[in-house]
Amino acid sequence: MLLCAVLGTHCTVATPKGYEPKETIVQKALEIAKVSGAQIVVTNDPVEAVRNAEAVYTDVWASMGLEAEAEKRRKDFAGFQVNSELLRNAPSNVVVMHCLPAHRGEEITDEVLDAPFSLAWEQAENRLHAQKALLAAILGGE
Repeated sequence: MLLCAVLGTHCTVATPKGYEPKETIVQKALEIAKVSGAQIVVTNDPVEAVRNAEAVYTDVWASMGLEAEAEKRRKDFAGFQVNSELLRNAPSNVVVMHCLPAHRGEEITDEVLDAPFSLAWEQAENRLHAQKALLAAILGGE
C-alpha cells in the first residue's frame, strides 16, 4: 500500500474482517495518496476489490511461523480464493500474480495459476535472477 501510494497507483486490499492492515499503515498510505493521486482502499469484499482491477495479487494464507493458525485462516479466507468465479467480476484483461510457492486449491486454484493471464511464473523467474545476482555479489563473483 505504501509503495502504491508513493507511486501514485491505485491499490485495493481485500481481506477478511480482523486481518486488515495496521491502521497506522493505512493512514500513512492515505496521507501519501493525497499528494500522489493514488487511490488506496481496504475492503472486506473480494468482489468489490477485483471489479476494476488490472492485476490481482494473492499469497499464501498462513506463512511460515503461522502454521498453528493455518486451519483457522483457511476458514476465514475461504471466500477470498482467487478462482474463475471471483475473476468473472474483474475486467477481461486482468492478470493474476502470486509470489510462489502457492498452496494450490487454497488461496488460488490450478486453473487460475496455470492460466495464460497468470504472471506467477514470470515473477518467480525475475526473483531468481535477482537472487543469483545477490549470491554472486556476496561470494565475490561478477
